[in-house]
Amino acid sequence: GPRGGVGDDLEAIEGIGPKLAALLHEMGVWHFDQIAAWGPAEIAWVNSRMGSFRGRIGRDDWVGQARRLVAERG
Repeated sequence: GPRGGVGDDLEAIEGIGPKLAALLHEMGVWHFDQIAAWGPAEIAWVNSRMGSFRGRIGRDDWVGQARRLVAERG
């Protein structure tokens, strides 16, 4: 679950809407720093579980966006 009982607003990442946020939560992804740390293996694993949304991670640069959001926090 989310750290401290509160997750980040994953919908702040362009390309993630309510359905994808819920799917990510089901996979245990609740925070920007989790996405920011994804490498090729994690991206492939998540992509394989995204159904019709497959490919959005790279197309919308979720990892880059998450890294920027983490950096903005300081």
